[in-house]
Amino acid sequence: MANIIVLGAGLVGGVMARDLAVNHDVTCVDISDENLSKLKGIKTICADISNTKKLKSLIADFDLVIGAVPGFMGYKMMRDVIESKKNIVDISFYPEDPFGLDKLAKQNKVIAIMDCGVAPGMGNIIFGYHDKNMKITDYECLVGGLPEKREWPYEYQAVFSPIDVIEEYIRPARYVQNSSLIIKEALSDTELVNFDEIGTLESWNSDGLRTLIKTMPHVPNMIEKTLRYPGCVEYLKVLRESGFFSYDEIDVNGHIIRPIDMTAKLLFPKWKMKEGDKDFTVMRIIIKGFENHKPVEYQYNLLDKFKDDTISMARTTGFTCTAVANLVINQKYNQIGISPPEFLGNHFKEIKDYLEKRGVKYKMRKKS
Repeated sequence: MANIIVLGAGLVGGVMARDLAVNHDVTCVDISDENLSKLKGIKTICADISNTKKLKSLIADFDLVIGAVPGFMGYKMMRDVIESKKNIVDISFYPEDPFGLDKLAKQNKVIAIMDCGVAPGMGNIIFGYHDKNMKITDYECLVGGLPEKREWPYEYQAVFSPIDVIEEYIRPARYVQNSSLIIKEALSDTELVNFDEIGTLESWNSDGLRTLIKTMPHVPNMIEKTLRYPGCVEYLKVLRESGFFSYDEIDVNGHIIRPIDMTAKLLFPKWKMKEGDKDFTVMRIIIKGFENHKPVEYQYNLLDKFKDDTISMARTTGFTCTAVANLVINQKYNQIGISPPEFLGNHFKEIKDYLEKRGVKYKMRKKS
């Protein structure tokens, strides 16, 4: 049994804390008493972990740190944890380059696994697994978390911090085509794609490849696109072009504000999941290339729905993270330094089995 501290008790952090508490001694930290009050039977601490001194004090006696904070806090939080010489598995989707912390992690002999969710996360693990067993020429990942009930105007509900969601709509999207890095604006190249049991969804460019661009330079074609219900992208483009997602401060009747802060404040009530709301996660990964010198294609499909009073996006994200956390605890993964999830390809089957036991199932189809 390990002594684990989970930083963040939101929808995903709470699910991870409960899952790990089955076999480990878990403490969860959050600035919100409301979030912590939902964690029955788990030790909790109400604290502001943006304070470096406070954070380092809190984690001093723990074997492993789980990061589940909003993206804008993620990089600093991970740096603080590494400086404390504590191993960490993290899902915070921060914009900074994680390899900026690699030297520090190696100096402190820390295992630091980042982006350990569903996508990025499990998608990367699948990629890493096949990269060791075949020559990949093409990787495509389409992924989205959506509400079962479509409500005007956005037909969307947020599991994560509102600003983290908005970041997807404004951060330039990078993908690789014919071994060249292509950069386009987010929400570009929309396509309608049909999914069994769901129907037609709309895909668009987002910056989901992240570390794969650096760690898989030998793969000539790689792209990830986000999925939403058809039509909502137009609303988002209008808001973005009108400046509602801007970080640049403006003066409003003598008050200096960032438009993105106002927008997040206004949109969160419309995006927040309410009592009785249900969601689903859909992902389709296609990997093409050569295996034993013969052409081959692997397709992975995930359709996971709200289950056991737990939202799907929290389960698909959180259980991937807790699966990896157990690998670290059991000393099955011990690579020092920054590890993006594709480095865990050798552990794909163990992680897949862990997810299946919790009802998250990836279906694979092979064509050759």
